[in-house]
Amino acid sequence: MVTVRGRDYLQRYMDKLPQEIEAKLLRGAGRVGGKVVADDARERTLSEEVRDNIVVKVSSRDGRIVVRITVRQGWSYSLAVWEEWGTEPHFIKVAEDQRQGRSIGRINKLVKEGSLVINGQFVGDTVHHPGARAAPFLRPALDLRSGDAIAAAQAYINSRIVGGKIVGAEDIEDEQ
Repeated sequence: MVTVRGRDYLQRYMDKLPQEIEAKLLRGAGRVGGKVVADDARERTLSEEVRDNIVVKVSSRDGRIVVRITVRQGWSYSLAVWEEWGTEPHFIKVAEDQRQGRSIGRINKLVKEGSLVINGQFVGDTVHHPGARAAPFLRPALDLRSGDAIAAAQAYINSRIVGGKIVGAEDIEDEQ
């Protein structure tokens, strides 16, 4: 009769392997590839505030590794959306809840900043903004650097598999 030793050890190793591949290998490869695209987007943006808030987020969903290159929520996110897609012509008006019953002229006399004064001239209770032309920075970065991102991810994977083992004991943490 044949006796097999180490079966339990082999089973534990095989059970742990998918999680180890995801944590040590694929999430790290995704982060490295995402960084290539994010760095290019930082070079392309016209806004320093947007540049400082571009982040790479890596997660796993439904057995897939998902890499998102985005801009942190807040004012910088709004600027990024306007820069990427542009804006249509629109009217700007002082909000009623900000007026507190005052006329626009009174607001302009009390507060020079934030009211509808352009070049020191009162322009009325509304102003027409002509819109802004789009200056995409995220999509071109992805389109032009996706091949480099894939190559960087592959190089990361190749550097982490040595002698049939995954090296690099630290798990990859998401950036917030």
